Amino acid sequence: MTTPIADEFESHRPRMFGLAYRMLGSAEEAEDTVQDAFLRFAGADRAGIEHPAAWLARTVTNLCLTRLTSARARRERYVGAWLPEPVLTSDGTLGPLESAEQRDAVSMALLVLLERLTPTERAVYVLREAFGYGHREIADVLDLGEANCRQLYRRAALRVAEPQSRFEPAPERRRELVTSFLTAARDGDLAGLEKVLAADATWWSDGGGKVSAARRPIEGRDKIVRFLAGLARRAEGGFALATAEVNGASALVAWAGDVLVAVVSFELRDGLIAEARAVTNPDKLRFVRRQLGRP
Repeated sequence: MTTPIADEFESHRPRMFGLAYRMLGSAEEAEDTVQDAFLRFAGADRAGIEHPAAWLARTVTNLCLTRLTSARARRERYVGAWLPEPVLTSDGTLGPLESAEQRDAVSMALLVLLERLTPTERAVYVLREAFGYGHREIADVLDLGEANCRQLYRRAALRVAEPQSRFEPAPERRRELVTSFLTAARDGDLAGLEKVLAADATWWSDGGGKVSAARRPIEGRDKIVRFLAGLARRAEGGFALATAEVNGASALVAWAGDVLVAVVSFELRDGLIAEARAVTNPDKLRFVRRQLGRP
């Protein structure tokens, strides 16, 4: 049986989860953060909460800032490359993604870039870019001066900027390219893989020391093709491959029997795959596995 407080909170939960995920890059930590926010919301003096949405945004943001401080230390000890946890977005888990800008705001590429920021810079950038907060509203959330927030935002925007545009081709073209990659990988077609990879492509693997994975980025099309060929030879029984919308874009999902073994996201440049990010750490696949109905 639900309560009025629980019902009110549930109406804000999706937005709060989206905020926490963008701040933390971890779906499971975002869930825990939102649950902590609910406990505080349920125990708070109702007279002191004039605008629940604003109160929750402030609470979630500050809980995330605390988590990010400790996360930095953990990530310095992380085995191999650290990548964000993938999230299926076709069901609206991270909100509407109807434009290139909205898809870009949850892309794996941007979440990786956000790791360059300090926790406060990240909060300012996420609130401004993903949720459309004005600088005065951000200042209220973070207990900072408005001028300071403007400066933090400018600094953050410069630090995540890249020489080329992050916006990718039309979704149809992207799906076509990812499907071509899937078909070539499934068929062991090395020439087909070479056709969809840029000559200077990079493959990142995040196994977290839990499973076998390349600890350094694999750079160059030829090396990536040899790496994938080696994976295929070592896989007993092979992999079942499929595509799914992950973080706002078409991605590759790999199964070994009933075990989800990888989610691979792609970044495109000039009509070819320039970056591939493979999350294979089983801890980071729990959330998306539940989304796929495989608890």
